Amino acid sequence: MARSVFLCLTLLLICLQLLSKSPVAEAWLPYQNPIRGVNLGGLFVVEKWMMVDQWASIGCGAYNDEWECVQALGQTAADAAFKRHWGSWITQADITQIASLGLNAVRIPVGFWMKEDLVRSDEHFPRGGLAYLENVCKMARDAGLYIIIDLHAGPGGQDKNQQFTGHSVSTPGFFNSYNYERAYQFLEWMTRLRHTNNNYANVGAIEVINEPRPQTSAEKASLVNDYYPTAYNRIRAVEDSLNIAQNDRLHIQMMDTRWGEGNPKQHWGSSPYFALYDDHKYLHWDNGVPATRRDYMYHSCYDDVGTGSNSNDKPLIVGEWSLSPRDEDNSEFDINRSDAVEFYKNWFAAQLKDYEKSRGWMFWTWKVNWINGRFDFRWGYQQSVQAGVIPSSPSLAVAMNACAPYGA
Repeated sequence: MARSVFLCLTLLLICLQLLSKSPVAEAWLPYQNPIRGVNLGGLFVVEKWMMVDQWASIGCGAYNDEWECVQALGQTAADAAFKRHWGSWITQADITQIASLGLNAVRIPVGFWMKEDLVRSDEHFPRGGLAYLENVCKMARDAGLYIIIDLHAGPGGQDKNQQFTGHSVSTPGFFNSYNYERAYQFLEWMTRLRHTNNNYANVGAIEVINEPRPQTSAEKASLVNDYYPTAYNRIRAVEDSLNIAQNDRLHIQMMDTRWGEGNPKQHWGSSPYFALYDDHKYLHWDNGVPATRRDYMYHSCYDDVGTGSNSNDKPLIVGEWSLSPRDEDNSEFDINRSDAVEFYKNWFAAQLKDYEKSRGWMFWTWKVNWINGRFDFRWGYQQSVQAGVIPSSPSLAVAMNACAPYGA
C-alpha cells in the first residue's frame, strides 16, 4: 500500500513538473532562458528589398509594395499569387529548422488587412491570408515556439515611404481616430482568435503597432495618450468578456521609449499589467557609431539596451536587429573578405551579450533572397547559419566570450 501511494505521488509530481514546463502561452515568457527568436519577415507583409526573386515570382517584380501589386494584377489573380507565396515562403521545414537551432520564439509580422472586413473597397491588399497564419501558428505551437503577433502594417500606414506598411505613402495616415479604430478592431479580433482557437495557443504577445513615426507633435501625443492605452484596454476587454484568468492573458507589446516617439507608459505612469516593450537595434541606421569593426564590437560589448531612456521599460525584447553595418560595402565589412565570417561571428556573439541583458531578441529576419543583386547573409538568420556565421545554437555564441578582447 505504501509503495502504491509513493508511486502515485511520484507520478503526480512528474505530471506537475511537465505541466509547469509546458508552453501553455498564458502570455508566458521563457523565464529560465532569454527569448531567442527570429522574425518571419516577408511572409504576410512582403518587403521587396529583401526578397527580390520571391517578389518577382509572385508576379510583383515591377511594383513597389503589396498595394501596387494587387491593384495591378487585379484582386482575383493577386489572391491566387499571394496564396502560392504564403504556402511556400515559410514551411514546416523552416519551423523545424528554427527549433533545431536552439531558438524558442518567432515574431510574425502581419498587416491589418488580414481581417478582411476592415479593408475598404478603394484599398488594395491580398485576401485569404488567415488560413495560412493559422497554419504557421499551429506549426510553431507544435514545435514549442513562443509567438508574438506583430501588427506590422497599420491602417493608413504608420510611417512614410515604407514597404513594411504594405502601401508606401508620402504622408502616414494612421494617426487619426478612424484608423485607430480599425487597428483596435484588428487587435480585438486577434485576441479572440488567440483565446478561442487552439492553433494559436502559443501566441503569448500581441504588438499593437510596429515602428510608428508620427509626423507632428499632435500625432505623437495621440500615439501615447490615445492609441497605446486604448489598444491595451480593448485587448483586455476582450479577455474580460471571455473570462480569461489573469495569468493566462496576453502580453501587450509597444515600442520602447528609445524608439523616440514618446514614453509608451505616459498614460499610466508605470507599466500596466503584462506590458512588454520592443526595441529595434539596427547599427545599420546608427550614425553615432563609427563604421569600423572595432567600434562596432566595442559598442555591442558595452551597450545595454535596457538602460538610459529604457530603464523603466520592462520586460524588454529587442524585436528587430541584424548583422548589417551602416556601410555594407565598406572594405571593413565586405562579406567577401577572407576574415569576414570570423568578424561577423564575433559581432553576432557580442550583440547577444547586449540583448540578453534584457529579456532577449528576435533577429530580422529568418530568411531572405537576393538583396541588391547578391547573396547577403547579414539580414537572414538561415543564410548566416549556412555561411558559418551563426552557430547551431545561440548558447555556443554566448560561450565564445567574444567581448573578452575588449575588456567586457
